[in-house]
Amino acid sequence: MLLFFILGLFVHFVFFGSIFDIYFTSPLVHGMTPQFTPLPPPAKRLVLFVADGLRADTLYELDENGNSRAPFIRNIIMHEGSWGLSHTRVPTESRPGHVALIAGFYEDVSAVAKGWKENPVEFDSLINESKYTWSWGSPDILTMFAKGAYGDHVFTYTYDADSEDFGAHDVTKLDTWVFDKVKEFFHAARNNQSLFSKLNEEKIVFFLHLLGIDTNGHAHRPSSREYKDNIKLVDAGIKEMVSILEHFYGNDGKTAFIFTSDHGMTDWGSHGAGHPSETLTPFVTWGAGIKYPQKVSAQKFDDAFLKEWRLESWKRQDIHQADIAPLMASLIGVPFPLNSVGILPVDYLNNTDLFKAESMFTNAIQILEQFKVKMTQKKEVTLPFLFIPFKLLPESKQLNIVRKARSYIKQRKYDEAVSLCKELIHLALKGLSYYHTYDRFFLAINVVLGFLGWTSYASLLIIKSHFNLTRGVNKEVKMLSIVLSMCVTYSTHSSLRKKQGLPLLNQIISWLILAFSLVLPLLSPTSLFERLFSILLSLMSTYILLSTGYEALFPLVLSCLMFVWIQAEQETLQQRGISCKQKVTNVRFTCSTDITQFRQLYLDDVRRAFFLVFFLVTAFFGTGNIASVNSFDLASVYCFLTVFSPFMMGALMMWKILIPFVLVMCAFEAVQLTTQLSSKSLFLMVLVISDIMALHFFFLVKDYGSWLDIGTSISHYVIVMSMTIVLVFLNGLAHLLTTKKLRLCGKPKSHLV
Repeated sequence: MLLFFILGLFVHFVFFGSIFDIYFTSPLVHGMTPQFTPLPPPAKRLVLFVADGLRADTLYELDENGNSRAPFIRNIIMHEGSWGLSHTRVPTESRPGHVALIAGFYEDVSAVAKGWKENPVEFDSLINESKYTWSWGSPDILTMFAKGAYGDHVFTYTYDADSEDFGAHDVTKLDTWVFDKVKEFFHAARNNQSLFSKLNEEKIVFFLHLLGIDTNGHAHRPSSREYKDNIKLVDAGIKEMVSILEHFYGNDGKTAFIFTSDHGMTDWGSHGAGHPSETLTPFVTWGAGIKYPQKVSAQKFDDAFLKEWRLESWKRQDIHQADIAPLMASLIGVPFPLNSVGILPVDYLNNTDLFKAESMFTNAIQILEQFKVKMTQKKEVTLPFLFIPFKLLPESKQLNIVRKARSYIKQRKYDEAVSLCKELIHLALKGLSYYHTYDRFFLAINVVLGFLGWTSYASLLIIKSHFNLTRGVNKEVKMLSIVLSMCVTYSTHSSLRKKQGLPLLNQIISWLILAFSLVLPLLSPTSLFERLFSILLSLMSTYILLSTGYEALFPLVLSCLMFVWIQAEQETLQQRGISCKQKVTNVRFTCSTDITQFRQLYLDDVRRAFFLVFFLVTAFFGTGNIASVNSFDLASVYCFLTVFSPFMMGALMMWKILIPFVLVMCAFEAVQLTTQLSSKSLFLMVLVISDIMALHFFFLVKDYGSWLDIGTSISHYVIVMSMTIVLVFLNGLAHLLTTKKLRLCGKPKSHLV
């Protein structure tokens, strides 16, 4: 039996990991040749402002008095530059958003395994290609672009990670810190000859990452006064930064400016999914090489935004977020980032038609290089007679389009050259997707065969096992813990609303309740209902601390339903004429089980296995879907900590998710005990049910669409695959909680009279 469990765990770990090998491998390739426009660039330097978490509508709309929250940016739109919406892709998180902005590609979701902190694979970026880059802002963002950059040309200035506190009184200090440091930097540069010389080089980048808006949005919601006031502060800060830069460089007209955001935010203060409030971000650019405002009588957009924002007279040009990277590279004349899939938005450029055509040609060759490398790599690992090339872009067609585009440029047919280059880009991008998913069908067939084989084997074992079966401390403390948890939760969120931070006493009490929640049940009697009730009260204390509202009732409702299940299953067993020696109220959990009490399997046991699966799935989706970042509110962990710590916060949220699972497994222990059911037989039935479900969900896994869609498709598969893996460990924990008993003192002494 032990060998069977080990084999089963190994097989399901392989099945579990299969979707990540099939669907979520990195799309990046290496070995391309850098490509850059041969003509002189319009700008010597680029300044990139990224207002983290800024929604487009909140920036562009007028307030209740008809005034702009960002008067400087609005003045740029009307008198100095070009504007539009930057359409982001999911997941709408800070790291993938910045990767799209600065590196030009949409990061694969495998990066979530590293918490968006480390580079899962090395990639090229605008910062890496620059002569020098100076950046100020959050350590979470800046360090990932400095890491792996060749040479000593990337300089980062970051505040301490503890400053990113959602419970802080005033988080606008994150932005004022950046503005103050930039002012100090340029003031010091006048007295530092080495730095002054570097600042006067060409192809340099200044990157200002502004996190205050995002932090205020999480803490107070985008509709709050804090969020909107932070926008005013950022606007004023950018105005001052532009003035300092222009003065430092003597208004030489060689500076290009870009202002945008990595992602937006929902009305309830979260991001990660694909709602328009999350995917529509502002994009405003001005300075060297950028078109001046264009007045128009009609726009090509049919949404109501232009009228709402009162910008219908100024030409709006929307782009995809990854398109910003090639635009920035073109402005300062550095090679396009090697892994960029962005398409240069030539309509933003204020330059000659020749420059636009040459830049678009460079863009096409850069993406074509990725296609060629991807095809070569796939061809090398595939048997020659099995390799099927991408039919829409054979080598002959590649050469023909490249020659024709070059010919158009020589003939000064620039519009035709640009159009042809765009066609080549779209074909190359389709080809990249084709080779990235090339092995999926073959791998999927192998997984399907594995599922079928394992399910058949498990079904045979059920049949075989069927015929081989023999026939036949304290409640007050826990309640106090519940009340204390409710008080701490209310006190904490009240304090945060008043901007007084997380009280230290509340934090200490929260961690103590969490620590003792698994110990207190072991001090209660082992009678069935008393022990189950003790477990519920102890775990409910922690669950309340991790809740922000009505979801705190979920474990209680789930447990009530399972109490009914326990009673109903025992009553059903009695109706079949099977004698039970004890009533449910008299049953006690015990560490040792008499194998002779196990009975023969009945058809009703399939129902019991199904109900176990049902309660496990219900437990998972009861208060949110772990696959969707958007399903959870960071406020859930504010009783424990408010300083941003993704792994600690993630661990606390994971425990919140596991608590209902533990309750389900404890209820299963009770059903198994009261119905004299063999855990081996039930495990095998659950295994078959979950594998049938897993095979169904395997074909529904997506690696495209919103982060919510992708995550949901993964979670369906992962849930049923994890069921048999996690079931063993959860069953062990439930067995420990239900059967073990701790004694606070030794055996009582006896006295002779």
